Amino acid sequence: MVLAAPRTGAAGAVREAVPLLPDPVSVTEMLRVLRGRAGPALGRLPVAAHTMAGAPTVSLPELRSLLASGRARLFDVRSREEAAAGTIPGALNIPVSELESALQMEPAAFQALYSAEKPKLEDEHLVFFCQMGKRGLQATQLARDLGYTGARHYAGAYREWLEKEA
Repeated sequence: MVLAAPRTGAAGAVREAVPLLPDPVSVTEMLRVLRGRAGPALGRLPVAAHTMAGAPTVSLPELRSLLASGRARLFDVRSREEAAAGTIPGALNIPVSELESALQMEPAAFQALYSAEKPKLEDEHLVFFCQMGKRGLQATQLARDLGYTGARHYAGAYREWLEKEA
């Protein structure tokens, strides 16, 4: 993928594309560079714009089905205070700020700290969510970067769950 900006000539005619990033570049690397160039404005993009960047998502109907079948491991990456006020039933709360270290722990240490089995790299349906979607996406991308290929993002987030399930 080449991210390029047009260079215009007389009367606005496009002369050539000027590469902004080398080819090939991962979506993660592209977002890192763009965040550096765009600053805080990129953080204000709607969740859908981030989601299009490549993290697999789970819709509410898919999430319902996965939960009903017992096939999903659900991770609430909001703060402990947010999760204490309410969460999706069965979710394990690991704030996004500690997720990377949690996923790199030895299984026994993870079990001792979170009272739950540590997810395995090969687990199929690891679903991450937050309140609005941004931290859930960040957590999903982090888990995938660490090798958790089954990590998926519930983009509707807890907000959608509350509106449609509570």
